[in-house]
Amino acid sequence: MRRIIFTAAAALAISLGGCGDDDASIAADSGAAAEGELVVSAATSLKAALTDYGNDYDAATVRLSFAGSDQLAAQIRQGVRPDVFASANTKLPDALFSEGLVEQPVVFAGNRLVIAVPRGSTKVSSLGDLAASGVKIAAGSASVPVGAYTRKVLSQLPASERNAILGNVRSSEPDVGGVVGKLTQGAVDAGFVYRTDVTGAGGALKGIELPAKLEPDVAYGVAVVKGAEHEAAARAFVDGLLGAVGQEALTAAGFAPAPK
Repeated sequence: MRRIIFTAAAALAISLGGCGDDDASIAADSGAAAEGELVVSAATSLKAALTDYGNDYDAATVRLSFAGSDQLAAQIRQGVRPDVFASANTKLPDALFSEGLVEQPVVFAGNRLVIAVPRGSTKVSSLGDLAASGVKIAAGSASVPVGAYTRKVLSQLPASERNAILGNVRSSEPDVGGVVGKLTQGAVDAGFVYRTDVTGAGGALKGIELPAKLEPDVAYGVAVVKGAEHEAAARAFVDGLLGAVGQEALTAAGFAPAPK
């Protein structure tokens, strides 16, 4: 079993240069990737699953960096070269592929968008309750996948209900982790998150399903980044994610199989 290293996404943008084994501890602190480390930039909602998968990944030491998928894609466009990019949608990996920045993406998992409320709260029990006066909502920003999925749901509602819900949004977050944070801190009454975020909240949150006819198709895409230092190891990491070990970790975190 290899160790897993976590780093902030912003640190990756500063430096991904190699260093010797003697400097590995310095690299862990500075955000620079040590020689032989496989750098994986992934959507925040994948934290539990990829940590679990990484614990069982013996081929390399894995450096995991989590942030909003749009932020990570922007970093790649700016010249940052992680080895693997895993997104909470397929749109961003597909766009990077069309720009020649990643190899052909593959869909590796599905998820469900839900309304989350603090455990024990009775203020919100359905989508319609979000339109009530005084309800405070957290949502992802429009540029991040969870925010785009949310707005797709709301776009199907009558204008008056949609506008009332949007008017109750008090916090627009850069990733789903921000929405979860607002909920667990008690800053809002409800928020749009993934089912996996409710699972990972340790009982602090309760999920409310959306009407089936409004549910968006939530698919996660992953790709090897072109020009990355460890392309062969990155392909092996992606293959493992699609295999039994990776899928077991994803299932344990609450993910659904990849949509066909």
